[in-house]
Amino acid sequence: MSRIVSDSFINWFRATSPYVHAHRGKTFVLAFSGQAVADENFSTLIHDIALLHGLGIRLVLVHGSRPQIEERLRLRDAEMAYINGLRVTDETALTCVKEAAGSVRVEIEALFSTAASNSPMAGAQIRVTSGNFVTARPIGVREGTDYLYTGEVRRIETRAICNQLESGNLVVIPPLGYSPTGEVFNLSAADVAAAVAASINADKLILLTEGKSLKRSGKTLSHLTPAQVDMTLARRASLSAELRLLLIKAATACRKGVKRVHLVSRSIEGALLRELFTRDGAGTLVSPEPFDLIRQARIDDVGGILALIEPLEEKGMLVRRSRELLETEINHFTLIERDGTVIACAAIFPYEKDAMAEVACVAVHPDYQGKGFGDTLLQRLEQMAVQQGIETLFVLTTVSSHWFQERGFRKGEVQSLPMARRSLYNYRRNSRVLVKQLD
Repeated sequence: MSRIVSDSFINWFRATSPYVHAHRGKTFVLAFSGQAVADENFSTLIHDIALLHGLGIRLVLVHGSRPQIEERLRLRDAEMAYINGLRVTDETALTCVKEAAGSVRVEIEALFSTAASNSPMAGAQIRVTSGNFVTARPIGVREGTDYLYTGEVRRIETRAICNQLESGNLVVIPPLGYSPTGEVFNLSAADVAAAVAASINADKLILLTEGKSLKRSGKTLSHLTPAQVDMTLARRASLSAELRLLLIKAATACRKGVKRVHLVSRSIEGALLRELFTRDGAGTLVSPEPFDLIRQARIDDVGGILALIEPLEEKGMLVRRSRELLETEINHFTLIERDGTVIACAAIFPYEKDAMAEVACVAVHPDYQGKGFGDTLLQRLEQMAVQQGIETLFVLTTVSSHWFQERGFRKGEVQSLPMARRSLYNYRRNSRVLVKQLD
């Protein structure tokens, strides 16, 4: 049993190494709510953040403080009014906002100062800094309502934040903004986080959500582009107000230059680490370009393709290809890449005189089978074939005939193959011949 656990740990640790290298020296903005701070397990999140800091990631934390504000309002027999989804912050509420923000900041600093032996924070030595990094202005009067001390971000002190990060400090920013006239404004933590991420050109903006993950057909929706976010918001009226707000901020941040925005449910155990150090993550990624990149293979992809096809070759499902042969054929391959890893590949070999082409070496990583990657590759190969004047595709297969037949291929004969390919047919292997006429 210990050997199994040991092997599992070693494999997991090795699998994280590409992400450790990729994240080192990068800048992440992480936003979490006041509910997260009030949670009895908040220290666990702090430990995970400390781990990121220890791995060389430059971090800006933006915290909310809604429950802490509401508690102080209750003690004063007051409440914060909401009109059209916006808070109205009067003087009493502003006093509570300032008290709550200060209290939360001190609590965060205290947790990062913990250095007890035999604890996750042992030896961490994290310096935390905060300050007046956000200049704000009042929302003003909208539809007849004066929102008083509720504000919006006007400017981020980019250089000041970057100086702190370059000094090795972890930056904590409350949901407050300051005006040139010395006023304080109550801001949305999501607004602040998105504005900071865009201003400092952060590599990632991570938004921890309080509700469940964004799902489709019962599964977490792994990726959206900003345009897809717009369509999701238009079509899914049942989304919670929190999720709608965070999706809007995620799309806005992407359009302002943030490369990747992650929406991750805080309820998932180790959600932050899962999202950052596993290939599939734990939440929804919003990025300007599709997460899964389909492209023509290059010579430096040979190793990744071999790792994908060798298990299938050993089972006799694919014809064995040496590294040398694959290097000469690499221009015929198309692949799907996820986070720098080849997760699917396929090749097409044209016989232009016969207006035919062979589809070969279709392989999908076991973790991604049944998710449509094979269909995506086949569609791409068909498009490429049509552009080259190919009229017929054919495939030789021993075990995947049903998969191809479900996609429009029909049984053929060896005699129907191009003469150049027919002469190479391996009768001992006895592969089935399947053909498909292209429109």
